[in-house]
Amino acid sequence: MTILELREKRNKAWEAAKAFVETKRDKDGLLSEEDAKTYAEMELKVQNFTSEIERMQAMEMMENELNKPVNTPITHKPMNGGKDNGEGKPKTGRASDAYKAGMLKALRTNFRTINDVLSEGIDENGGYLVPEEYDSRLIDVLTEENIFRGLANVITTSGQHKINIAGAKPAAAWIEEGGELTFGDATFSQINLDAHKLHVAVKVTEELLYDNAFQLENYIIKQFGKALANAEEDAFLNGDGTGKPLGIFAETGGAEIGVTAASATEITADEIINLVYALKRPYRKSAKFIMNDQTIAAIRKLKDENNQYLWQPSNQAGEPGKLFGYDVLTSAYVPTIAAGKPVIAFGDFSYYNIGDRGTRSFAELRELYAGNGMVGFVAKERVDGKLVLPEAVQVLKMATA
Repeated sequence: MTILELREKRNKAWEAAKAFVETKRDKDGLLSEEDAKTYAEMELKVQNFTSEIERMQAMEMMENELNKPVNTPITHKPMNGGKDNGEGKPKTGRASDAYKAGMLKALRTNFRTINDVLSEGIDENGGYLVPEEYDSRLIDVLTEENIFRGLANVITTSGQHKINIAGAKPAAAWIEEGGELTFGDATFSQINLDAHKLHVAVKVTEELLYDNAFQLENYIIKQFGKALANAEEDAFLNGDGTGKPLGIFAETGGAEIGVTAASATEITADEIINLVYALKRPYRKSAKFIMNDQTIAAIRKLKDENNQYLWQPSNQAGEPGKLFGYDVLTSAYVPTIAAGKPVIAFGDFSYYNIGDRGTRSFAELRELYAGNGMVGFVAKERVDGKLVLPEAVQVLKMATA
């Protein structure tokens, strides 16, 4: 019997099991002891189909491996199966293939089947820490989707992280010959990066959960990554610091207001020039603009006194355009042009610090979706973000109405 035939039989068995439950529930939605036993046998049959499919797939992979030419060059050290950490040592813990396989099996069974190997990654708040490869790939998605993670200073911490900020620096002084020396004291303040909880839920159909041909692992990582990235970027720009990071545009603790436009609905070229020079010279060396697409569209129509557009389009696909020689990045979470709104941020965003507390984790979504044939998972992370030097980023704000 082929793998495809087994999958079809498994799907039919699962549909029969679901239909049996729906027809045997009493007025309280419960099954009798005899019907519950029958359903358990039907569910076991579905799981047996899954085990047989996995066994046949493993046999197929082994057969393909054995059929390779015998003179294939050896690219890994003998006795470790090629599964090493790049230093000739077998991968262990959350980096091991066994942990990754255990996590995938847990996902496919909605955490009803938990291998002992997953005990190495139990999260303190419930759930299981993602395998190291998953976590790295999830970070890759966050970096790709979230423009701030590519600009900010990202710190991984196991507890509250304190950042020292120089408040005043010693200054040199001229003195007369034989005059008395005077000293200035350097002063420091501290900013704390805390850890705010962020979670996202993903639901998949039960049919996809049991279908090994469906790339469940890639789908979940992609969906989790996009949702987390969007929530983070919104908070890094607009968060008020209460239960979430403190954003660039926060009225208290955010960036400095460098320019207030004369109009509530229009931005002039002179105001953008003033914004550039509102930022101190040392920060301008690595400065960039961040605004939304609507604001970019308005600015691209601005011309200089020679009737030339101020916007400098990029000559390379995928690269940001330039405004007065500085890169322009876009985010859907920057406010649109409206009275009293901050619409452009310009500065060195490496002074925005992101603190990742620990490792992200996966868990089953304990709410049940049996009524519509859905199974849920939840991903959790703890993160904070703050602009440690407000003067490093200047904001253009529209006039109030």
